[in-house]
Amino acid sequence: MSDDTMAEAAAEEYQAQTEHEGHDHPSERSYVVIAIVLALLTALEVATFYVEEQLGGLLVPSLMVMMVVKFFLVVAWFMHLRFDGRLFTRVFVSGLVLAVGVYAVALTTFRFW
Repeated sequence: MSDDTMAEAAAEEYQAQTEHEGHDHPSERSYVVIAIVLALLTALEVATFYVEEQLGGLLVPSLMVMMVVKFFLVVAWFMHLRFDGRLFTRVFVSGLVLAVGVYAVALTTFRFW
């Protein structure tokens, strides 16, 4: 076999493997919808400071919930985590849980609750 034939066979085998292992990407419309949802959540986060007095003790928990939702949307869609292995999901979720835990401990330390 010549080098060209071997290279072509290797290229075809690689293409067949990547097509089989590949996944469908979201459509452009999905990205636009997620971007709009993220923009609305960001606007809602900003708006919470204008109604801070009415929210009282719900200000920080509501901001933390919106933070978690935005984190999952960005990681799952724009970083394609929902198409990757479970190990990567666990790494990102454990980082999020750690961050929320640190926020909760810090707020408790300063007697915010």
